[in-house]
Amino acid sequence: MFYILYGEDDFSIHQALGEIKEGLGDAGTLAVNTLSLDGEHLTLNELRHNCNTVPFLAPYRLVVVKGLLKHFEARASKLHPGRAITKADGGLGEWKDLRCCIEQRAPTTVLVLIDGKLSKQNPLLKELSPLAKLRVFSLLRSKRLTTWIQQWVTKKNGAITPEAANLLAELIGGNLWAMSNEIDKLLLYAEGRSIEENDVRQLVSYAQEANIFALVDAVLERQPEIAHRILHRLYQEGASSAYVLVMITRQLRLIVQTKELSSRLSPTQIQAKLGLKSYALDKTLDQAKSYDFERIKQAYGRLLEADVDIKTGRYNDRIALELLIAELCYSKGTHSNNVVERY
Repeated sequence: MFYILYGEDDFSIHQALGEIKEGLGDAGTLAVNTLSLDGEHLTLNELRHNCNTVPFLAPYRLVVVKGLLKHFEARASKLHPGRAITKADGGLGEWKDLRCCIEQRAPTTVLVLIDGKLSKQNPLLKELSPLAKLRVFSLLRSKRLTTWIQQWVTKKNGAITPEAANLLAELIGGNLWAMSNEIDKLLLYAEGRSIEENDVRQLVSYAQEANIFALVDAVLERQPEIAHRILHRLYQEGASSAYVLVMITRQLRLIVQTKELSSRLSPTQIQAKLGLKSYALDKTLDQAKSYDFERIKQAYGRLLEADVDIKTGRYNDRIALELLIAELCYSKGTHSNNVVERY
C-alpha cells in the first residue's frame, strides 16, 4: 500500500491516482480521509505523524505527497560546471529515516509519492523503490500515442479510424490533457459514428499551429518521413514556405527561452513573459523538457542559415525549406554539413 508514481505524463499519473482511490472504498468517506502534502516544505516528522494517524470511520487513510523526490535529483555544480551534485553528496539528511517511517506506518495508511521526471540515480528513489509499487509515466509518442488514442476513444464508447488517430497524434502530440479535451469534442461532433480524418481537420481549431509543433517534434526526433508529410500538409492548407520557416524558427526560440526560464519561473510567469496561449505554453513546456539543448541550438542555427540562403537568392524558399528539413532529420553530428552536401 505504498506507491511511487512519477514521470512527465501527469495526465496518466492523475488517472493512476484515481484508480488507487477507487480501490480504497467509498469515495465520499475516502475524501474525508485524504491528505495532500507539498513535498517541497514537508518535514519527516510531519509525514510520520500523518502516516500514523488512524482513519475516521473508514478502512483507509490516503496520504499523497507531491514533489518530494525531485529535491534529490542531480544538478549542475556552480563551482564545477562539469560535475553533477546531489543531496546525496551530503547525505539524505533527515530523509535517510524515511524507509523506516514507511515500514512502521499505520497499516491503514496508503502512501503515494508523486513526482515529475526523475533519474534512476536519484538516491531517495533508489532507497524507496524496493518498498513501493513503482510506476513510471513517460510522454507517449508515435505508435504508443496512437494506441492510447484508440483505447481512450473506446473507453468513451466511441470509435475512431486509424487515419484520424494518426492525424490527431501528429497534431496534438503527447499532451494527454489537450488530447482528452479534443477527443471529447470530436465524440460530440461525430454523434455516434466513427471519428474520421476530416472531422479532426475541421474541429481541431489550432490545427495549423499544432502542425508546426508536430513538425518541430519530427525534426528534433529525426523522423524525416513524418516531417515531410506534415510539411506537405501545411502546404495543402495554404501555408507558405516563408510562414513555415518563420514559425519553426519562432518555436525553437521559444523552446530555448522556456528552457532558460524554467529554472527560476513558474509556468504562469513564463506564459506572461513570452505571451503564449495556454495550449502553446503546454506544448512548449513539453518540448523544452523533451529535447537536448544542444540539439535545439543546432537546429536553430541551421534555420538561420536557411533564411540567409533564401534572402541572398541561393535557393527559393520552398527548396531551402525542403533541404533544411532533410538536413536536420538526418544530421547526427554537431553540424548538418557533415551529412548533406550543400551545393
